[in-house]
Formats: sequence, structure tokens, C-alpha cells
Amino acid sequence: MGKADLHLHTRVSDGFASVEQLLAWVEHCTDLDVIAVTDHEDVRGGLAARELAAKRGYRFEVIPGAEVTMLQGHVLALFIERDVPSFRGVESTLAMIHDAGGLAVAPHPLSWLTRSVGQRTLDALWQRGEAGVAFDAIELANPSPAGRRTGPKAARLNAERWGLPATGSSDAHHLEHVGSGWTEFPGTTAEELRRAIAAGTTKAAMTPAAPVPPAKLALGLAWGYSATPRKVVRMLGGRR
Repeated sequence: MGKADLHLHTRVSDGFASVEQLLAWVEHCTDLDVIAVTDHEDVRGGLAARELAAKRGYRFEVIPGAEVTMLQGHVLALFIERDVPSFRGVESTLAMIHDAGGLAVAPHPLSWLTRSVGQRTLDALWQRGEAGVAFDAIELANPSPAGRRTGPKAARLNAERWGLPATGSSDAHHLEHVGSGWTEFPGTTAEELRRAIAAGTTKAAMTPAAPVPPAKLALGLAWGYSATPRKVVRMLGGRR
């Protein structure tokens, strides 16, 4: 069984580490086979990470992705090669992710601590039952404060109703947290992971995240709070 952490942030958005630092940490300090770099509204970090990992011959594979803000919450867009527009409705966003050849995962579902897809949205999509406007998986193991509080309820509702394949991820913004949540899957490659999600053979797992020094947490929060203004400026600049 392989291990994948499918929700990682770098300094491209609100993570504390650079792409290069993240890759070195995964190579030397974890047993992960696959990672997904999912910076907010921006696939550049994931694309750069994939290129650098291949260039340096690292033992793990990188999936480019982004954590996209929808009107109804966040979605992880995995296996994408270009940015997905933000601040659109859930159905439109899911369709765009799928049109781009990607997979859509609901991160930290039901959480009120960060923008998250709620039960009403997940119920509505489940009742419609249309593959093109459905999530491909749901993040049921996330050791961050946002994921821990509502994870058990999301797991129960997924078992009772939604029936989505489960993923686990760290949602790491600091290197010390990388790999504290993970997805187990048959195989070791990104393509085998994708097939496992489609087949529903993944398992979500996590362990308590390692402590981060308070000063470093404070610096990370300050950097994170600046992420949204920086992204808005970039998006507005791209429209000129």
C-alpha cells in the first residue's frame, strides 16, 4: 500500500516553506510515495514542484493542484495543469475541474473554522447524482484544527449517505506537519492513486501533528493572512 499526502501548502500561497524546502523534507523526513501541492487559487507551486522533483530524481511523485475557493467553500483540484477560476458556484467549479482533467476533493468538510463545503451542499449533490457535478472524494482524515472537529461527523454522513471515496491529508502549512494525514492506496504512483480514488479503494488515516514553535506559528499566521490579498492582486492583474 502506498501513502499520499494530498493537501500541502507552500509560500506560493499561505504555506511557510518554499517549494524546494517542501520537496527536500518529503524526500528525507517522510515515507510518502505521492504528494499534492495545493496552494490557494494557484497551481504554480504544484507545477514547479513536479518539475523540480523530476529534475532531482526524488523517490516520490508530485500531483499539481490547487485549493480553490467556491461560493460554498473550498475544493481541492488535483491533477490540473492550469488555474481554475475562483468564487464560482460549486456545480460550475466541479465541472471546470473535470473539464480540465482533474479530480475534485472536498477538504475539511463541514468545518466552521475555515471555508468548507457544508452538509446542505453535499446532500444536494448526492441527491442529484450527476457524475459531472459531483465530488470525486472527500477528505476524512485531516489533523488540522479545521479537520479534526468535524471529521467524525463527516465520516458518519459519508458512510450513511454520500458514499464518496475517502482521502487523508495533513493540510500542512509547516514542514513539521507534512505527512500527519495521509491516503493509503494500492500501488505507489500518482496514476495508481488516481485509479484507486476512482475505484473507491483508498483509506484515510492520520496521526497527531508534531508541535510547531509558537514564534514560527505566529510568523506563519501573519504570512497566511496576507495570502488572500496577494491572490486578489494577482487575479486582478491577470484580467488587465
